[in-house]
Amino acid sequence: MPESVSCEEGFPRKNCSKHSLYIKRRDTNSCLQQKQQQCRLEQSVFSQTKKMTYISILLWLLMKTASANPKFNVALGGFATQIDTYNELGAASNAIDGKRDNVYYHDSCTHTFTTTDPWWRLDLLETYTISSVTVVNRGDCCADRLDGAQVCIGNSLENNGNDNPVVATLLSSRGNTQTLTFTEPVEGRYVNVFLPGTNKYLTLCEVEVYGSKDEVNLALGGEATQGNTYDALGAASNAIDGKRDSVYGHKSCTHTLETTDPWWRVDLRESCMITSITITNRRDCCAQRLDSAQIRIGNSLDNNGNSNPIVATVSHIAGGRSQTFVLPRAVEGRYVNIFLPGMNKILTLCEVEVHGLKQEGKPPAPEDEKGHK
Repeated sequence: MPESVSCEEGFPRKNCSKHSLYIKRRDTNSCLQQKQQQCRLEQSVFSQTKKMTYISILLWLLMKTASANPKFNVALGGFATQIDTYNELGAASNAIDGKRDNVYYHDSCTHTFTTTDPWWRLDLLETYTISSVTVVNRGDCCADRLDGAQVCIGNSLENNGNDNPVVATLLSSRGNTQTLTFTEPVEGRYVNVFLPGTNKYLTLCEVEVYGSKDEVNLALGGEATQGNTYDALGAASNAIDGKRDSVYGHKSCTHTLETTDPWWRVDLRESCMITSITITNRRDCCAQRLDSAQIRIGNSLDNNGNSNPIVATVSHIAGGRSQTFVLPRAVEGRYVNIFLPGMNKILTLCEVEVHGLKQEGKPPAPEDEKGHK
């Protein structure tokens, strides 16, 4: 590295010549050239460092968003393949290019040869919890070709992934965008579009996969309470013990007294973004008791949290079964209540799972006038 030279308009004489009283012209020119050269070098290094810093930050944000945001299209980070490719315009990767352009000749759709049981597959590179899949059909031709195509999701590559569970079947409409929202989240690394039959073409103009790999059961770190407790076997904390054991005598279910408007609540200890709730009902008795129970989520403790917004209502959960209530949009809240309106009611829950994400960097919910957060 050359001796440091000031890049300001004036510069110390000692940097340009050994003479303190007088500077020759050629020394001055040499110093100016040295100064300009080093300035260019410093600016280049600064520019490259700044650029690399920006790139690093953007990559980190993209990875963070992809893993944490349930509304992020995780297909964009995947790898696509298909049974075969009709021509250079129909590459498998066109279906995950982030564009919903549905004209084949714009180089944004896939295309196989006519064949038996054509398929397209997306490898997400790791397992995700998938809440919905969006498929864009071709708009300029042949929309009916997609009729009967199956969406398969799972972790197996048996039969090229086409043996994974079928989660939906597509109906065609020219240029149509179909969003398939799952009532219960589906886990899988591979998303296949499989078209059964002979003499079939498969064309997809975009496949978007929405999900998350970082969603956790937030209830496990929470604190549970309820309006009252029937006996020692029916503690509120039993519903967040991580077990779906649905036999009351095994000390894994809650149980209130018979009362008016019984309720149960879990405090997640901080406000979270909640995407789904899973409830396990009692198996050995009285499954109908849970009918019409309301799921409420919010940040208020007014009325013990039972005045927070209703996000779902239990119609009926068969004895010993678990039902997942997927919310159309993530709901923010610290408190999750199960509220059973009516007189002479008993509330029993054998497990409550709250799936979602913590909101990193967000301050905790404010305390109310009673000192509750």
